[in-house]
Amino acid sequence: MGGLHEVRSFARNSSIFSPVGPGCFECCIKCLGGVPYASLVATILCFSGVALFCGCGHVALAGTVAILEQHFSTNTSDHALLSEVIQLMQYVIYGIASFFFLYGIILLAEGFYTTSAVKELHGEFKTTACGRCISGMFVFLTYVLGVAWLGVFGFSAVPVFMFYNIWSTCEVIKSPQTNGTAGVEQICVDIRQYGIIPWNAFPGRICGSALENICNTNEFYMSYHLFIVACAGAGATVIALIHFLMILSSNWAYLKDASKMQAYQDIKAKEEQELQDIQSRSKEQLNSYT
Repeated sequence: MGGLHEVRSFARNSSIFSPVGPGCFECCIKCLGGVPYASLVATILCFSGVALFCGCGHVALAGTVAILEQHFSTNTSDHALLSEVIQLMQYVIYGIASFFFLYGIILLAEGFYTTSAVKELHGEFKTTACGRCISGMFVFLTYVLGVAWLGVFGFSAVPVFMFYNIWSTCEVIKSPQTNGTAGVEQICVDIRQYGIIPWNAFPGRICGSALENICNTNEFYMSYHLFIVACAGAGATVIALIHFLMILSSNWAYLKDASKMQAYQDIKAKEEQELQDIQSRSKEQLNSYT
């Protein structure tokens, strides 16, 4: 019994077996409450959308050039301009990925600053005109980027439409109604009608079994599906920017109200100080009379 009593006494006095104090628990709750979850969700969605658009779009563009060179435009000079444009777009993709990585972190940091939970955690803070101006600038910039990404989303749907037309034509060729008949060779796809290569490009037009062979290649399969994923990534980025715009507008309104409350509290404190000064002077005059 003496040994058991010693073990219990050690467990009570040891810090290893002591429960977590309420102060630590409250601190953890406040830290979790200080996370701007709306900005965090928008940042994750933005990073995911930009990553899908940039990564899949870069690989899909390279596959598109390979398909054009091997099947639709055997002469290099016919698609030289297109190759340069695609190469430029790939460099632009690198810039987009870098810019939105930094911009997403900045917006997340702005969300941490303006959330009301941070105010409760660290006490009252003073909002300045510069801080409100920066928040307003983020609202305007995010709005412009959202409109720009709407255009990117529409532009990314163009290659999906082109590849879908080619794929649907191949499905017609593979169908039992046309497969093995003489009319198969009359089913063609002319890539020149989309304007990506000139009309004098050779061959430019692929028909029948040759078109079916193109649809069975890995380049076509991967490029088609990667363009779909890139388009979905652009759509996710648009949704993330709209989410950011709502958050930033709310934060800007919060800072505006906080500045008004700050001005009211300053005026109230000044009036209270003046009242105290008047009362103190009155007491001094009364004491001097008595």
